[in-house]
Amino acid sequence: MNYPFDPFDDVASLQLAVADSFCELAERTIKQNGVFRVSLSGGSTPRRVYEMLSERELPWNQIHWFWGDERNVPHDHADSNFRMVHTALLSKVDIPAANIHAVPVNVDAPAEAAEQYEQTLRDHFDEPFPVWDLMLLGMGDDAHTASLFPDTLALGEQNRWFVENWVPKFDGFRYTVTFPAIESARNVWMMTTGEAKQQALEQVLSGETDLNRYPSQRIKPTRWFVDAAACGA
Repeated sequence: MNYPFDPFDDVASLQLAVADSFCELAERTIKQNGVFRVSLSGGSTPRRVYEMLSERELPWNQIHWFWGDERNVPHDHADSNFRMVHTALLSKVDIPAANIHAVPVNVDAPAEAAEQYEQTLRDHFDEPFPVWDLMLLGMGDDAHTASLFPDTLALGEQNRWFVENWVPKFDGFRYTVTFPAIESARNVWMMTTGEAKQQALEQVLSGETDLNRYPSQRIKPTRWFVDAAACGA
């Protein structure tokens, strides 16, 4: 099929391109607006991107960090997206604590935690929806993005910015931004790597529309970062 992007030869070159593009966008946005606000993605592909960013020279005190999704585990848990980003990036550079906006996980009361984080977003963004300068996303082999999994209630949310989402395949809650919040971002970058993503990618780009089965079909990335393996090459 014809793809609306040029695939990268391998994951390493893709990760380098994301890191370079991040720095360019951050510096340009800060020069224009004095601040850069980014929503982060979990996963192995962005982890290396964050490690690369930790080695760059950026105006760290002018960048605000948010999370697009989180697992319902404490921040020091091995599965925590916060822990991954903190280990790969935040602990290595001089970032003001006030610029780090982590999801306040509450294992026993996820609805309360989601409402609290939504209030954090509403306090920070004086807009009808949170206008991030950059939303980083990945796509799973089931075409989920953030923690918007197929056939889950959060897919239909139209008013909230951030919710707890029951995911039957994990028999547990995840925290996630909603589609309206994603669609408010100025830049949405979708990172997709690996042969296991090939079928999902084809369905998202050219398959019959079924937003409940393929949630990423609703996303309209401003940039795709995809490797050759995900394209079947």
